[in-house]
Amino acid sequence: MKASQFLISTLKEAPADAEVVSHRLMMRAGMIKRLSAGIYTYMPMGLRVIRKVEAIVREEMNRAGAVECAMPVVQPAELWQETGRFDAMGPELLRIQDRHERDYVVQPTSEEVVTDIARQELRSYKQLPKNLYQIQTKFRDERRPRFGLMRGREFTMKDAYSFDRDVDAAKHSYQAMAQAYRAIFDRFGLTYRAVAADSGAIGGDLSEEFQVIAATGEDAIVYSTGSDYAANMEKAEALAPAGARPAPAQPMAKTPTPGKSTCRDVAELLSLPLTQTVKSLVLATDELNAQGEVAKTQVWLLLLRGDHDLNEIKASKVPGLNVGFRFATVPEIVEHFGTKPGYLGPIGLQKPVKIVADREVAHMADWVCGANDEGFHLTGVNWGRDLPEPDAVADVRNVVAGDPAPDGKGQLAIERGIEIGHIFYLGTKYSLPMNASFLAEDGKPRPFEMGCYGIGITRLPAAAIEQNHDEHGIIWPDALAPFTVVICPVGMDRSEPVKQAAGALYAELQAAGVDVILDDRGERPGAMFADWELIGVPHRVTIGDKSLKDGQVEYQHRRDSAATKLPVSEIAAFVKGRLAA
Repeated sequence: MKASQFLISTLKEAPADAEVVSHRLMMRAGMIKRLSAGIYTYMPMGLRVIRKVEAIVREEMNRAGAVECAMPVVQPAELWQETGRFDAMGPELLRIQDRHERDYVVQPTSEEVVTDIARQELRSYKQLPKNLYQIQTKFRDERRPRFGLMRGREFTMKDAYSFDRDVDAAKHSYQAMAQAYRAIFDRFGLTYRAVAADSGAIGGDLSEEFQVIAATGEDAIVYSTGSDYAANMEKAEALAPAGARPAPAQPMAKTPTPGKSTCRDVAELLSLPLTQTVKSLVLATDELNAQGEVAKTQVWLLLLRGDHDLNEIKASKVPGLNVGFRFATVPEIVEHFGTKPGYLGPIGLQKPVKIVADREVAHMADWVCGANDEGFHLTGVNWGRDLPEPDAVADVRNVVAGDPAPDGKGQLAIERGIEIGHIFYLGTKYSLPMNASFLAEDGKPRPFEMGCYGIGITRLPAAAIEQNHDEHGIIWPDALAPFTVVICPVGMDRSEPVKQAAGALYAELQAAGVDVILDDRGERPGAMFADWELIGVPHRVTIGDKSLKDGQVEYQHRRDSAATKLPVSEIAAFVKGRLAA
């Protein structure tokens, strides 16, 4: 490709609404253009990157035995109503009607459609296993789309779905996809971690996320310093403290704490470590009647150490809270505790509540909590002596750096990451409600055991940029670069030797299958170099009159601080060698 034939539309400044590095650089490099909130046009430079992502994903999915198809972007609501997701998925699911007022959705994912295919096409165990995948446009109506392609509304995703005869076979398919994903992300040349994850709204009980490591990542990734344990923050387990709970050493006392409504303020006032305090969080669960009205409300008190934060995903696994909870209202809190938030605790309640203690709190002695009296806290509180044991003890907090690893090997550390892939074992979550079954060897119908596997095709380039950039622009790994090599002839329009040498190198690299672009625009060297540093092409060859007279050209990798001079006769072989390496 010659630059004069291509569309290069770089900008000196990023738009004001570009918040993160990848958004700013993709806009400045002319890779995307905003059409509407969370909706972008993929410009030619950006589309080349996306096509390279797709090609690698497609090759490895095919190699793993998956079969490509393409499911509709617009899907009939009836399928989503079969699984209950038409109502349950909430406002992120874009619902539309056709001219006949029939309901449809714009797909955010395709479990329902692919399950419908399976129940029509896969009738016998002899046809299993099967894995169908697509690379297709998706739409999720994000409340606040932001960060460019990191959290847009329209995006491209690779989604795959496996169908198996039993649990063991389904887990074998899951592991095959886990290995395929590692092969895919290895080929991208990115630093990433595979971490245990919660399945969320997709469902299932076995799940891994693939996270690109980046300081700007939205997700916290937890890993062990002494093993290969890794999980996202929602999934990472906080172990119970070792040994027996210490015996009480202090009497319980009601202590004035005027105007001190946070654990940190109370600890400072009383000259105590924050780890000696306990925070109270009040939740509620509603039981509905046949008309969908609230018939009964149960109030819950969750107790966490003062320096710890609630993990809502873990809390949603606690029996009784797993039906769905909300944070209690102020009137509900006053009704049960007799005071406003800030001075709450488990002693002296106005009405009974269910008490859930985090594992750490259940092990504490002589702790400090609210006295359910504004301006007062209780000190020296102990389980068994001052209040009954909690109704439940559970891991409901976020882990912190330095916690012991759940596998007993090393301590936990935390880094930031960007999710680019997620794999799930679904079981029969979709096959049962959709009556998707096959005839087993005994001639009886059985529901499919399913898995699903996603990769954010258009999100991945943004994640790669967050990990690979400098003050000049993007630094693409070879596998993702829009062009792998750029030839920059200085004064090509004024020098025939430069023009000839550039054309000869361009032809030789093209013939060797190298993805090369020749910048024949006649730009000044500074502007030309700035464009290609911004765009992030990893290998640059500069050809100028002065160096040609010495029989040399200059090579510079995007990460190099200076160029290397090489003989003209050796440059093509050198570049091909670098690419092969």
